[in-house]
Amino acid sequence: QGQLVESGGGFVQPGGSLRLSCAASGFTFDYYAVAWFRQAPGKEREGVSCISSSDRKPVYVDSVKGRFTISTDNAKNMIYLQMNNLKPEDTAVYYCAAVSPTPMPCMVPAKVYDYWGQGTQVTVSS
Repeated sequence: QGQLVESGGGFVQPGGSLRLSCAASGFTFDYYAVAWFRQAPGKEREGVSCISSSDRKPVYVDSVKGRFTISTDNAKNMIYLQMNNLKPEDTAVYYCAAVSPTPMPCMVPAKVYDYWGQGTQVTVSS
């Protein structure tokens, strides 16, 4: 059964950077759609960035465009999220997710995704 495990969260000051990693096991995600979601206290889980299974192009929510970069290393079954110029509003638990190949766009509600990591806390504060 597929499993995702995140790492790399932590505490950082505004303007700082973090790199989140997500290790996939139990399935070959070469053609899966993969995504990073986040959930702040009292808020719904929102998609931050994703790569679709069709064109493999990255997609970003407007609030992180130009600051976050999603990438994958298929040889290592890894998904990454490089986060630069972090802001206090980026504070949340970040989750990686994957869904089996689909023609749908990747920036879709969380319920569409089959596989989830346990989450990693990112706190941005001075």
